[in-house]
Amino acid sequence: MKKLPSLLALSWLLTSALRAELIIPAIIGDHMVLQQKQSDPIWGWDTPGTKIAVTFAGQNYSTTAGADGKWTVKLAPLPANATPQTLTVSGSTRREIRDVLIGEVWMCSGQSNMQLQLAFERNGDLETAEAELPNLRLITVPKLGTQELQNDFKGQWQASTPETVRGFSAVGFLFGRYLGEVLKVPVGLINNSWGASQAEAWVRRSALQSDPRFKALMDATLKREAELKSEKGQAAFAKAMAEWKSASEKAKAEGKTPPRPPTQWLTGQYFAGNVFAGVLHPTIGFGIKGVIWYQGESNAVGAYQYASLFPFLIEQWRKEWGQGDFPFYWVQLANYQTAYHLPAGDSYWAELREAQTKAMRLPNTGQAVTIDLGEGSDIHPKNKHDVAARLVRWPLVKDYGMNLPYHSPEFKGLTIASNKALVAFDCFGSGLRPFGVPEALGFALCGADRVWHLAKGTMVGTNEVEVCSSEVAAPIAVRYAWADNPVCNLYSSDGLPVTPFRTDNFKMTTEPKAPPSPSRAHKE
Repeated sequence: MKKLPSLLALSWLLTSALRAELIIPAIIGDHMVLQQKQSDPIWGWDTPGTKIAVTFAGQNYSTTAGADGKWTVKLAPLPANATPQTLTVSGSTRREIRDVLIGEVWMCSGQSNMQLQLAFERNGDLETAEAELPNLRLITVPKLGTQELQNDFKGQWQASTPETVRGFSAVGFLFGRYLGEVLKVPVGLINNSWGASQAEAWVRRSALQSDPRFKALMDATLKREAELKSEKGQAAFAKAMAEWKSASEKAKAEGKTPPRPPTQWLTGQYFAGNVFAGVLHPTIGFGIKGVIWYQGESNAVGAYQYASLFPFLIEQWRKEWGQGDFPFYWVQLANYQTAYHLPAGDSYWAELREAQTKAMRLPNTGQAVTIDLGEGSDIHPKNKHDVAARLVRWPLVKDYGMNLPYHSPEFKGLTIASNKALVAFDCFGSGLRPFGVPEALGFALCGADRVWHLAKGTMVGTNEVEVCSSEVAAPIAVRYAWADNPVCNLYSSDGLPVTPFRTDNFKMTTEPKAPPSPSRAHKE
């Protein structure tokens, strides 16, 4: 059954070719936005050998459909233009793609906190009511988990209206609205997020298999794949489905909420390569400015591996697109779980945040710190407005040349003298301030025994904090905001929270002692 989507797609292409029909993918359609100031590919399929002509904005191109029926042309760079234009493609048939704008195009990707719809945002009702924005265009890629590379999907570009934005990504919409209002250009947003998806599902499977860093992950993946495809595995799944159907019918009859269906791992968002093949691949090559990303919850138990996996994902996407090192900005995991005012200790989420921060070593990357925007009892915090506002600052400064605060303060250096630790920060042109109370909360110290104790933080000047604890006579390391849901209050003078950090290199809690199982994901 896993080959069904691919076979259907192949059948569709062959049938269309026999009918001498010009095919253009959904990502290239009415109401789309083309990326300004770069050579944007336009592609499709037709009968092999068919002459193809493409006309747009005074440009004329010709090519020939290849042996596989595919053809591609690249438009010359064009400036932003909010006047609707028509792109014409002539082959065995003729197609007109209408209402095309030129501006800024961004991919909005990740798991459920990117997927969370505008209707469920904290102020979603107000945001929706004022969403009549004809120059903001949206398209959503449907969820399809498969190992077979897909070339197209069912979907269409739409202008932003109160009706079309309700089900769109809240973070994506708010990010795009800011861009459009600030830059005064059309904006196109591609939403290809999938709740609970793991990072390895967003990468081409063969790329993971060829990298020795992910051998344990892929060995476990192959083992689980074989188990689920076996006769025993299929029988177990069939039994689970039957039990679920029975329980669902009973719950409905009693007026109760039906249970969730059994996880279809082979066709879901956990299987390495699945989301890449089914969701991302049909969009690869479309001209974009960059990517915004909100994901990591499902990889928290594998934070140690995520430190390699996440930058690998970014590098692979850039390689797949062939656009160079396009901008890639992400949201660091927000605070979640019970609020702890405890010494820094073991925390999957703290280690995942650290892995995200480390990925900033790659060029043209940036991180929006949201350690203060979470909800302890809800993995999907509803305040996506502030998330988008922090995220959009990165491209406004780095890619569009504005002068705004955009970078959260980060740990810079540590000096220890006697029983005190002096922590210096890079504030990127700003200073530091504790919020709410004079003391800087969220620090912990440990000595040679590696036992962590809460510590008092006292401001020293504008970018240093003196940290001490009566229980640590000779500190060797400092941690800040190192917990699932830490109590911390240190911000830049411009209102951006300090990035969680640790100065030690102690063994990570998530460092695998045995090959990781792909089924141990954090379920949302």
